[in-house]
Amino acid sequence: MKSQETPFEGGPMDGRVLPVLLGPTGHPPKTYRIPVPDPEGGPPAVYVYRRVPRGHSKRLGLIQGWKYEYDPDDTTGGRLRWPWSKPSGKPGDTQG
Repeated sequence: MKSQETPFEGGPMDGRVLPVLLGPTGHPPKTYRIPVPDPEGGPPAVYVYRRVPRGHSKRLGLIQGWKYEYDPDDTTGGRLRWPWSKPSGKPGDTQG
């Protein structure tokens, strides 16, 4: 599989560049979750990073790469949201 050196910004991984596996479309995943074990044996902490464009070309505005930004307020819980799914009913979700 192909991988791409992807920079991380913000949070505990700030300034690091890691090889991230690319999907079938040639892009890294939209979210990157890093589980960190608790030294006292409790549940692990999970750091969530969101994929954002690194930059755009001047002429056509094409994306020139990706980077990950720290998202401390992740509310997805790691689940996929399908268009036909029912709303979860959590605060902050809009039911329209």
